[in-house]
Amino acid sequence: MPEGDTVWQTARRLHTALAGKVLTLSDLRVPKYALTDLSGRTVLDVTPRGKHLLTRVDGGLTLHSHLRMDGAWKVFAPDQRWSGGPAYQIRAVLGTADRTAVGYRLPVLELLHTADEDQVVGHLGPDLLGPDWNPEQALANLLADPDRPLGEALLDQRNLAGIGNVYKCELCFLLGATPWLPVGALPADRTAKLPALAQRLLEVNRDRPIRNTTGRRGPELFTYGRARRPCLRCGTPIRLADQGDGSRDRPTYWCPHCQTGPAPARNAVNRTAKSAGSRPDTAGSRPGTAGSRPGAPG
Repeated sequence: MPEGDTVWQTARRLHTALAGKVLTLSDLRVPKYALTDLSGRTVLDVTPRGKHLLTRVDGGLTLHSHLRMDGAWKVFAPDQRWSGGPAYQIRAVLGTADRTAVGYRLPVLELLHTADEDQVVGHLGPDLLGPDWNPEQALANLLADPDRPLGEALLDQRNLAGIGNVYKCELCFLLGATPWLPVGALPADRTAKLPALAQRLLEVNRDRPIRNTTGRRGPELFTYGRARRPCLRCGTPIRLADQGDGSRDRPTYWCPHCQTGPAPARNAVNRTAKSAGSRPDTAGSRPGTAGSRPGAPG
């Protein structure tokens, strides 16, 4: 599942392929920008901001994209066949003399003045992988609503930017708290280390092709995608239920023995687990990126 570390990797690939080069091909396949041509402009940089991507070109313009659950940017050499989905899913093409970046299934694609970037990313909290990372501010944001469930607070990008559902579940496990525990009820020693732990998890994974939070070669993740499988610490079956994030429900995994705090109603757990079935443990892979617009947790 895509999160801040995956977006960071995507930005690095795009920046390496495009930055400092003149666009020879520009095709934005959304109605609003169908006649817009960026050809002849030089790409200045591609910058990640939380789960957002900002591709800046000369002339004071920024192409903002946000990939949500299944969008993706792919980079191809001139003689390489494009692969990332059928042609009708392509929403953007940016090409230079030696590389072409193709955006598939982009639910958010907009062109704006670089000076107006705050309109799309100004609502975000400190970026876990960005130069603005501020652990004190991130913690203050989380504690501003002490009654809010920990899992919901972690997903709210206005608190800190870059955590998605995988890291939410893994962080809660490492903190020994269920995602439904109110933020204010987290023991003080664990609260104090939360920002640094979150930042560390994303930092060590931003260069890895497969996300790993366990530090071992076996299962890469402690809880996510491991419903009904034994906890790696105590052997208790991992449980699964839905938890809202302010915009929609998300599958949430936890160990009822290693993590203390409230849990959802049993019927909700059973319903979610039954619908999930026996899903493969592939949560460490990186299919795309996720997110949402200002005012929503993503």
